[in-house]
Amino acid sequence: MPVAVMDGDLLDQPVDAIVNAWNRNIIPWWLLLPQGVSGAIKRRGGTAPFRELARVGPMPLGSAVVTGPGRLPFRGIIHVAGINMLWRASPRSIQDSVRNALARAREHGFRSVAFPVIGAGSGSFDAARALVLMQEAMQDADAASLDTRIIRYRPS
Repeated sequence: MPVAVMDGDLLDQPVDAIVNAWNRNIIPWWLLLPQGVSGAIKRRGGTAPFRELARVGPMPLGSAVVTGPGRLPFRGIIHVAGINMLWRASPRSIQDSVRNALARAREHGFRSVAFPVIGAGSGSFDAARALVLMQEAMQDADAASLDTRIIRYRPS
């Protein structure tokens, strides 16, 4: 199944898991003003996923961790450390985040996963370039074995 690229709201996707492009989990979540996907998760899903994520501790750049979905209708949330300590994404952090998120999805038995465009928000990376990097990483990681989609955020 090819990777679908579509416009919409990540939190409205009919998938088992969504990906949250997170920081390296070094600054406590309650000190941050969540923006983008993280802010939407907090508003609609509550703080439980972030409290669970805090117990993991610092995350290496490009790594991925699965938490529960809080009040959201998913089986899980895959948080990826897509930006460095200077709040910047890089080609490597984007592609490693994609590969590791797909690995966690398979480990947890998720059949479908939706990604935001990693690095294009708080990471200040060019959205079109990030999308290409994500598609390359998904091809290398055989994302087609899952129902995988990339959602370009467009408010409804």
